[in-house]
Amino acid sequence: WEYPSPQQFHNALLRKGMETPEEHVEMMVQIHNFLNERAWDEVLRWERRRDSAAAVELARFRGRPGELSPKARFWLFAGWLLPTRFNSEAPFDRHDWIVKRRGTGEEVRYVIDYYSAPPEADGSPVFSLDVRPALDSISSVRDRISAATEETWANWKANQGERNGS
Repeated sequence: WEYPSPQQFHNALLRKGMETPEEHVEMMVQIHNFLNERAWDEVLRWERRRDSAAAVELARFRGRPGELSPKARFWLFAGWLLPTRFNSEAPFDRHDWIVKRRGTGEEVRYVIDYYSAPPEADGSPVFSLDVRPALDSISSVRDRISAATEETWANWKANQGERNGS
């Protein structure tokens, strides 16, 4: 994909009604591009779980900044219910990326929720991404369950090792 120039980015912000000082746009573009690269890395990580030699490409994407994903809505509710345990901040952006698997031509939708986190001690911004296949197919559901199971198993094994003094 091609990244927007600072002027294109600024024009897009103005079209969306987001007044932004021009002197901030250059840094915003750098952050935008950095976050997109991290999101792509996460998409590739998901795809490698299925096939380590998978070749994929971004077919298209859709920004959905005002729409919460079902998962984001769930975690917001959890934050409202138990504010000391869960975050109560909504994602500041959402994208849906359609990835095309070159070998099969299959298209898979990924949901990306973009979160702000508290800044570093030096004031540097911190962001968190939640990237996962959308629950559009049995295959994607299986991928999500498999990933959650593997993560839970790895955490359990790590905790067992700590308890046993390993």
